[in-house]
Amino acid sequence: MIAVMGATGNTGGTVAQQLLQGQARVRAIGRSKERLQPLVARGAEAAIGDIKDDLFLAEAFRDAEAVYAMIPPDHRAENQDRRVDEIGEATVRAINDTGVTHVVFLSSLGGELPSGTGPVAGLHRQEERLKRIPRIHLLILRPAYFFENHFGSLPLIKHQGINGGAIAPDVPFPMIATRDVGSAAAAALTARDFRGMTVRELLGPRDLTMREVTGILGGKIGRPDLPYVQFPDEAFVQGMVQAGFAEPVARLFVELSHAINERRVRSLEGRTDRNTTSTSFEEFANLLAAAYERL
Repeated sequence: MIAVMGATGNTGGTVAQQLLQGQARVRAIGRSKERLQPLVARGAEAAIGDIKDDLFLAEAFRDAEAVYAMIPPDHRAENQDRRVDEIGEATVRAINDTGVTHVVFLSSLGGELPSGTGPVAGLHRQEERLKRIPRIHLLILRPAYFFENHFGSLPLIKHQGINGGAIAPDVPFPMIATRDVGSAAAAALTARDFRGMTVRELLGPRDLTMREVTGILGGKIGRPDLPYVQFPDEAFVQGMVQAGFAEPVARLFVELSHAINERRVRSLEGRTDRNTTSTSFEEFANLLAAAYERL
């Protein structure tokens, strides 16, 4: 049995689907019976509950040899640090209370840094908690910036004719499709060939700048001259609040943007065949363009 947290999300959904394709026994963990139903229809066992509840998680991890552990985002949470720590601590208690031997944890580039990285700092704290569990084999995945983050820019492009954010336009940094992250996690959970504590970066096919991303997407939607604008911090915060983010969460993303601009959130391994994944932004931009047309 393999337990999958966030089984209705981007990475967790890919993990669950690929494990099921490989005939693994999967326990799909989530909050919504309806959203878990497609996985159940394919043979998964559903575990429906609150992942801040360690008793629920211990039951969800029961009889599992391996767990895909992650902290699902909640951009409306006013106290993001408390929420992340509650989920993290519940996850550790549940692992300690069960017979799980292998854990794959979704972290991020920058996960080695304790502060100054916005939401990634919470993932660092969870890395440290998991490292202190003595008997498990732990694989920490540190993927790059998700291609899917660009979905949030589509309304701005549609209504104002610009792309923009707090990240500087010409800073190159790695970006990746979440399906490639999920595929790497599913392969690791299937093979379970990692021992002790291992960190693996996932960097996408190449580094990109926000100006390059904007140009590629602009070409897909018939706006080849689409500009990218770096917003002042306060303007960026207010834009995210208007989009539904809690203000404290928006400020965490400003901090993360600064860390990217200053090259503090970066690859430590350097690009290799092992951490370079296949899905290109040009390919992924077709999905963004289709979503743009539906707005």
